[in-house]
Amino acid sequence: MTSATTTAATSAKAAAADLVLSVNNIEVIYDHVILVLKGVSLDVPRGGIVALLGANGAGKTTTLKAISNLLHSERGEVTKGSILFEGEEVQDLSPNELVRRGCIQVMEGRHCFGHLTIEENLLTGAFTRRDGNAAIRRDLDMVYTYFHRLRERKESQAGYTSGGEQQMCAIGRALMSRPKMILLDEPSMGLAPQIVEEIFEIVKDLNAKENVSFLLAEQNTNMALRYASYGYILENGRVVMDGDAKSLTENEDVKEFYLGIAEGKRKSFREGKHYRRRKRWLA
Repeated sequence: MTSATTTAATSAKAAAADLVLSVNNIEVIYDHVILVLKGVSLDVPRGGIVALLGANGAGKTTTLKAISNLLHSERGEVTKGSILFEGEEVQDLSPNELVRRGCIQVMEGRHCFGHLTIEENLLTGAFTRRDGNAAIRRDLDMVYTYFHRLRERKESQAGYTSGGEQQMCAIGRALMSRPKMILLDEPSMGLAPQIVEEIFEIVKDLNAKENVSFLLAEQNTNMALRYASYGYILENGRVVMDGDAKSLTENEDVKEFYLGIAEGKRKSFREGKHYRRRKRWLA
């Protein structure tokens, strides 16, 4: 092996070591017939926040479920490509095995156990752990440190708490599994702007202080790009654009079609509703 080849191989290994997740050209089919994802590739660096953007139905949730191995419950499967978590292929693992390795999904719509208290919900997140009650209690205190509202409502039944509190509970429950990475699906859905900003600030703190990586699927492009370092835009099951958050925010197509702004002016829905015919990347 030549020195140039050795150097290239070493560089490739170093680059791979910096990635917590690498999705390589995957295709997803439902019911053995419906092709939903068509060659999707994306990377999440260790300790990073990456946004997965796109309109409703673009394939964001399917991508997250392909990574977390939750497709089989919906008669879906990854038929091509590979998914690597910390350098190892994981598409054949069960969801609970993937959680034990440190990758967990927070589902769209919060999905708390309504009949359990907030604290009981949080403790269900530690179900796969085997490091003892003392460690679990320490992490419970850590969750309450980030989510002050949950400490105040810990004895309340989750089904009787607000949407924002349920979203915080769902993220806190994921934290109780001691994750290296969280797949966060539409955390802003149905929440007031002030609550959305509070949740995103907590995500930012968890990323910086606990070194948790995030892959964040969002329709709220403006909010997602404020907190992510990199973004991928999905359209009809394909990645049509990607780049660092700053370049995407300044891109004229993204401004017009996802931020509702053209030439510095906010566009009305009437002006934007025919956008699909004019997208340069679909031309």
